[in-house]
Amino acid sequence: MRRSLKTKLFLSILLLTSIILSLVWFFNVKFLDSYYIERKKDSLISYSNYIKNIYKGDIEKIYDELERIENLIGGNITIVTSNGEIEYPVSYRPQYGRMGRGLVKGGLGKYISISREDLKEVLTGKTILNTFKHPKFDIEILSVAAPLNNNKVLIIQSSVASIKEGIDIIKDYYIYIAIISLIIGIILTFILTKIITEPIVRLNKVAQKMANLDFSHKYKVVSRDEIGQLGESLNYLSEKLSFTINELNKANEKLKEDIEKERRLDRMRKEFISNVSHELKTPIALIKGYAEGLKDNVIEDIESKNFYCEVIMDEAEKMSKLVKDLLDLSQLESGHYSLNKEKFDICELADKVLNKYRPIFDEKNIKVSIKKDNDKICVYGDKTRLEQVLVNFINNALNHTGAERVLEVTIKQLANKVIVSIYNSGSFIPEDEIDRMWESFYKIDKSRARKYGGTGLGLSIVRNILKLHNSDYGVRNIKNGVEFWFELKLISIDNNDC
Repeated sequence: MRRSLKTKLFLSILLLTSIILSLVWFFNVKFLDSYYIERKKDSLISYSNYIKNIYKGDIEKIYDELERIENLIGGNITIVTSNGEIEYPVSYRPQYGRMGRGLVKGGLGKYISISREDLKEVLTGKTILNTFKHPKFDIEILSVAAPLNNNKVLIIQSSVASIKEGIDIIKDYYIYIAIISLIIGIILTFILTKIITEPIVRLNKVAQKMANLDFSHKYKVVSRDEIGQLGESLNYLSEKLSFTINELNKANEKLKEDIEKERRLDRMRKEFISNVSHELKTPIALIKGYAEGLKDNVIEDIESKNFYCEVIMDEAEKMSKLVKDLLDLSQLESGHYSLNKEKFDICELADKVLNKYRPIFDEKNIKVSIKKDNDKICVYGDKTRLEQVLVNFINNALNHTGAERVLEVTIKQLANKVIVSIYNSGSFIPEDEIDRMWESFYKIDKSRARKYGGTGLGLSIVRNILKLHNSDYGVRNIKNGVEFWFELKLISIDNNDC
């Protein structure tokens, strides 16, 4: 089973705490007795040296200090002469006066254990430390014998049993302390591991989001330590990766677009060649056929020969128009064509184009009208190319007027632009055909296009001219007909501006 970092850290700290508590308990059990007794010996020797320094031969002056020291060590202090007489505490008490003198017999009586040999040795200036068993209570006594002035001996005694009892109490107390410490340690360890691992867990969540390419999540830096610095580095890495991947995606999208564009251009190139071949095929065949007829003298009357010549000239004119349109389209699509922009009156230009077509309108019995918001509206653009736009739109309209035979040009002025629309009565354009109308060689009704001499390039040329002008354009089906429109930038309606 996989353990989390929090669990591992918790168990590690808990184990370390347990080991430390166990080691402390082991050393207490093993060495506390001997260590405490050694410290007690040092303490008794220290007190003996202190008493030697303050004792000047008069017990009365240090009596209270001796009692204080007895209370501190929890033992007895005895001062004996070289003859074994006890001066303190039996021989002299200030509040009671002098009392009987005790003699050292064998082991200095019941309560004082020092041999005559040790007594003699102490009187020579040595300090002797030993232990003995109390003759009455069968307890171990720790004893220090040290020389005093005037050939007297200081004996300090303390019960080892009281020392061991204190050690046992300490050991028992330590068990409770260890249990409480362990409980507190567990609580503190849990809190500590939570504090330490929580930032790491949050860092891990951010890293997992990054692995799934989700760079929206950021690490909230709450400290300036190594984890905080790591969080800042992770946030920086997230931003850099996000930026790099976005740039890479953009590059990939552009590459896809370029590839698709190349494929589309290749497809259009093939379609273009096919369409040009198709458009040239019919007039070439007609020219060839009628020319061969003239050559072979299949007809003899002048009228028929004139008809043959007219057909050849008409088809040659169509081919010439096709070539001219192809050259125009090639120039406009090259990306290097520059417009010759100027200020001019769009109303005047529209009137001029309509007047050119007036004989055709009369011949075809087409009802033509023009609506203008003002008599003179100045716009900015390439006048020659925009005239070509109007010509192509009107050409397209007059061949699709239907039975009602209506053609209407509208010039509408808005806040900062002019909208020019050309309406013709007739059938609607199928909705699925509208977007394709602007493609080269696209014809909704190929038989009718052949009849009125269309090449299928007019609207494509219009589209490119208007794109160069950054003008919006379009076509829509309206009541009883179709309307083509385009926009131009308005300059002024002042007669003096253009």
